Amino acid sequence: MANANAFAGQWSALPTSLTPWILDVIQCMGHTQMTPVQASTIPLFLQNKDVVVEAVTGSGKTLAFVIPVLEKLIRRESKLRKNEIGALVISPTRELANQIHSVFNLFLSSQPSLSRSSSPTSDDNELNREYPEPLLLVSSDDSPAEDIQRFLSTGADIVIGTPGRVEEFLLGKGKDVVNVKELEVLVLDEADRLLDLGFQTALTRILRHLPKQRRTGLFSATMTDADAISELVRVGLRNPARVVVKVQTKKSRKGKEVDKSFGGDIIEERRIPANLQNYYMSCQVSEKLIQLSRVIRHETSTQDSSRFIVYFATCACVDYFYRVLPLLLPSESTLYSLHGHLQPGTRTRTLASFTNSVCTPSSPSILLATDVAARGLDLPDVDVVVQFDPPSDPKAFSHRCGRTARAGRSGRAWAMLVGRERDYVDFMAVRKIPLKERQSFSKDGSSKDEDDVDDVEAVRAFVSFVRAYSKHEASYIFRLTDLDLVGLAKCFGLLRLPRMPELRNVDISDWQDADVDWDNYAYTDKAREAKRLAEAKKQKTIGDAERAKRKALRAEKRAATAAWSSKVVKKEEKEKRREKKDRKRKWLKTQLDTQNDDMVDTNNNAAEDEDEWEDLAREERMAKKLRRGDISQGEFDTEFSGL
Repeated sequence: MANANAFAGQWSALPTSLTPWILDVIQCMGHTQMTPVQASTIPLFLQNKDVVVEAVTGSGKTLAFVIPVLEKLIRRESKLRKNEIGALVISPTRELANQIHSVFNLFLSSQPSLSRSSSPTSDDNELNREYPEPLLLVSSDDSPAEDIQRFLSTGADIVIGTPGRVEEFLLGKGKDVVNVKELEVLVLDEADRLLDLGFQTALTRILRHLPKQRRTGLFSATMTDADAISELVRVGLRNPARVVVKVQTKKSRKGKEVDKSFGGDIIEERRIPANLQNYYMSCQVSEKLIQLSRVIRHETSTQDSSRFIVYFATCACVDYFYRVLPLLLPSESTLYSLHGHLQPGTRTRTLASFTNSVCTPSSPSILLATDVAARGLDLPDVDVVVQFDPPSDPKAFSHRCGRTARAGRSGRAWAMLVGRERDYVDFMAVRKIPLKERQSFSKDGSSKDEDDVDDVEAVRAFVSFVRAYSKHEASYIFRLTDLDLVGLAKCFGLLRLPRMPELRNVDISDWQDADVDWDNYAYTDKAREAKRLAEAKKQKTIGDAERAKRKALRAEKRAATAAWSSKVVKKEEKEKRREKKDRKRKWLKTQLDTQNDDMVDTNNNAAEDEDEWEDLAREERMAKKLRRGDISQGEFDTEFSGL
């Protein structure tokens, strides 16, 4: 165990010396000393050991597998052929795959040049580089067939990608092209996410296709003991070395007598970086949005923070608050939107723009995102992370916080909780993620006109949030019945409540729809307004008969999907059972009558059979007397002449 921000010695202290040009790149990156996870993992990986690595965010896990992969390929006795791969790195998101690819590319682009070949047709890059650039496989404008062409043209030794694209590369278009027999290293980054059910099928097919004689590494900040032990066999690890790097802090014993032999302090273990200040704020659900704007103002004014990430539960929430927040923040603020429903190219450009943006406390950069930006991304200089909605997967909490306070820098994280969600603090404490309470901020007097906000997007965001909330993994804390849905509607700025099942039994006495002429409530977007007018005109032309028909169809649909516990369904089932009993009773009566008739016939037949047996017995007795000579043949014939 060690502090994640501590150093674990010089790079020269490794048991196996690094290649000089790799060491030069490390020094140029500013990493003069190893972190604990690097000092523990690199020697094991280089000694042909399988590893399972758990370390807090920002502790240097990427270099802990990039360096061994490069060293193992450099030290191969024979160079890989054009269609062979030596290392495969799989990550759950395209953003993380891009980041890992850029780290490998940084090293390989810095390798020393070779002497020029005599071939006049060779490309200069091929002449000057012994090891080709890595191949990136993520969802993009390129097709899988184009991925194969890039692989053959570059001769990449290292492949980095997401599960679906890697599966297509190895088992689809490239099944007869890509040779994995020489694969030496497999790395699963954010392994706990990759081993979830969402990637299970693709990952299983990939693992079966790879050679068993390989080195495998699992890396994550939340690879718990239960996760690791249950999945080791499935991913093919053999006798792996487990590396766990934890953070320990000293906590004074307040209000208690101190045992001097222990130095008067309690050693507290944490699963978040030591330099991260982790806060939570309890507030009314209707105040949540305004409190978010006040948190951002507080951080920029008192802490000189300039780069923020705000996490939301759903893509629709990100889209909606991307339009709303500019009305509550200083005009100099720059907002960015990132979620899984955006096109791959848009996501890449957004992330690059946010990372490279020039920001100051007076003109902050704020990224609004879902959990697509929660894992593994090394975003430099992020000062503050705000979790507007706690994540559905509790593991994502530490990953979100870990986007700040990276590589020894300080940072702050805020979680906004409402009502019963306060119990989430104790839940996180059990997971060794402590949170410190901060009081909600008082009114700052700022207000702006929100008439330009699209009510349709607000309703869409509200509905998506409620449905996501109802599916929260910590459902005993995040219960929909305890959530103030009316207050939530006010937080989202709804003008009227939507029709949805979750609102049927909710007390809406505190709610009043906005006094709006909905027939003339127009979109600012001309195309959407034209569509609305056309739909309104269509509704007017629908007759009463058509409306009655639609109403009957809706009633029929509700009856088909009604709960089994409803009285109507119970009554219908009772009638069915009664009819079934009547039919059975009639059938049994019919069977009984048939059996009685059969019994009469059986009795008559039995009497006839009995007479026949008596005649046979008498005939047998007379035959014996005839053989003994007691009677003559004539007497025998006279006795049975009537038969």
